[in-house]
Amino acid sequence: MHRNIKAAALAATAVALAFVGGSQAQQPPPQFPDMTFFVTSVGGPQGANYGGLEGADRHCQALAAKAGAGNKTWRAYLSTQAVGGATAVNAKDRIGKGPWTNAKGVIIATSVEDLHSANNKIAAETIVAETGRLVPSRLYTVNQHDVLTGTQADGTAFPPDKDMTCGNWTKSGEGNAMVGHADRMGLRDDEASKSWNTSHPSRACDAASLVATGGAGLLYCFVAN
Repeated sequence: MHRNIKAAALAATAVALAFVGGSQAQQPPPQFPDMTFFVTSVGGPQGANYGGLEGADRHCQALAAKAGAGNKTWRAYLSTQAVGGATAVNAKDRIGKGPWTNAKGVIIATSVEDLHSANNKIAAETIVAETGRLVPSRLYTVNQHDVLTGTQADGTAFPPDKDMTCGNWTKSGEGNAMVGHADRMGLRDDEASKSWNTSHPSRACDAASLVATGGAGLLYCFVAN
């Protein structure tokens, strides 16, 4: 009799746990419909190769849609260089006029000029992903503060003499891409080491090389209003 009662109790517990687990798995992701800026929670599957600007924009758009902000036009903050007959594209010209607000309601910058000044609010405590979670800064064991930009400090493209965009975001092997430190922290006490958009080139363009320098192939995404 006692064995039957115990077995029934264990079975009921198992059912309850399965129900709770199933309920948690079915919970929708957090929604941030008013968000107009985020750092991607994940990079692309091929390191810095996003298939060009269009692929990077699609990555931003898809993540924004999951967060309930897909009814806006999203653009990746990336530049491209004038190589192979291509026309250079400046990251600052792709992202609208501002202002931009993260998922927590913090205004990151009020305008393009403000974004490219020392007054912008990009910092360790404001680099929030579309999920509402902070992107790991240098203060964490796993550091992902390197964000792909391919861009100079003023938001413009690099000249074509040296690859700074992993082949205009089409390479996932050899090459380099300029990254910014989203947390504005660096090992050196200088302006470049603490720049949000032009801190240092990546080791290469593959995912492993991006991780090795403190990144994950992440992007800055802005609403191009």
